[in-house]
Amino acid sequence: MSGSVLEAAAAERRSGSVVDTITANNAALFSEGHDADRIGQLPDSTVARMRRAGSIRMLQPREFGGMEAEPREFAEAVMATAAISPSAGWVHGIVGVHPWQLAMAEKSVQEQIWGDNADRWIASPYMPNGRAIRVAGGYRMSGRWSFSSGTDHCEWAFLGAMPYDADGVMDSPPRMLHVIIPRSDYEIIDDSWDVVGLRGTGSKDLVAEGAFIPDERVMEYDDLIDGSQVRRSGREQTLYRMPWSCVFPLGITSATIGICEGFMETARTYLRERIGSQGVAVRDDPYVLYQVGHAEAQIDQARQSLIANAEDMWRIVETGDDPTFARRAQGRRTQVEAAWTAVRAVDDVFARCGGSALRMDKPIQRFWRDAHAGLHHAIHVPSTVFHATALSGLGIDPDGPLRAMI
Repeated sequence: MSGSVLEAAAAERRSGSVVDTITANNAALFSEGHDADRIGQLPDSTVARMRRAGSIRMLQPREFGGMEAEPREFAEAVMATAAISPSAGWVHGIVGVHPWQLAMAEKSVQEQIWGDNADRWIASPYMPNGRAIRVAGGYRMSGRWSFSSGTDHCEWAFLGAMPYDADGVMDSPPRMLHVIIPRSDYEIIDDSWDVVGLRGTGSKDLVAEGAFIPDERVMEYDDLIDGSQVRRSGREQTLYRMPWSCVFPLGITSATIGICEGFMETARTYLRERIGSQGVAVRDDPYVLYQVGHAEAQIDQARQSLIANAEDMWRIVETGDDPTFARRAQGRRTQVEAAWTAVRAVDDVFARCGGSALRMDKPIQRFWRDAHAGLHHAIHVPSTVFHATALSGLGIDPDGPLRAMI
């Protein structure tokens, strides 16, 4: 498919239409969210809906059929999806970031993956569980990786690995690689995703044994963090010069906040006719109503702070500047706090919904479970992020693990 045709198709489908398309039949998507939870992966009908909307192509380059949407547009679309179907929103947020990274790879690799199919999805995870042994022209890699969200519907994957020499000695100092691997070179372990929350994401384990990874399909994690990778790629668009620490976590935090927004919608439906244990209708109970109103304000605050952070980072990059470590650390602090604020608000309301809210036939409990599962992603761990931000505020430049996700 020619680049001009792909670019024209992308121009006709702006990011706003992603939300319109994905939410065109809310009732069906909501029902599919229940099905996803039951079967342990996204139903084919949800995937088809996302493909029609172009959900995963939002951050993809225009010459490969993408939209090159701004991060705010991406975040809002992820939230809208997650508020109706949490697992679909989660897959949108995670798988949807991978085209952004692939845009920085060798053009030959982009052509290999997208050249004949602009809607080809890419899984992950990045945890460096792979053992990549240096060989002529690349690496031989083996390993097992957990938490590969949406993996059943993906044809390629980004996987993390540590490089070793031919004698089996790890490179020193250690380096982390992101390798790009086709579905034919790894196995999905079907019975590896039995969890309490985000069950419908199908975040199964992957296994590779002796897969050959040519050099052109290898990225250095440090190069992604410091911007070397995008500079080598030649891409000058603001989108691709955005910091990794802003864009990669954005989809995950957006999904978590969207799930919390969806929880509030199910809570309002549930509480509308509820009579409390004291015989008082919720609509006449000022204490519950206060908590609902306060929770709504907190979740909206989380949404607005996340979007404002992404927009501010966009403005910095668009002027040609590189965000400082201190600014990137502040951005990560904002992301982490937004997720925790939203989920705490959910807890405050769920605790006032009574015992019937725990019943598995009530959708409110699924949103509650999924919101908590969102906090368990590594990017939402506050300790090192807050530590690094505090040090930066004192004029101290952190090193080592404190810089890992910033």
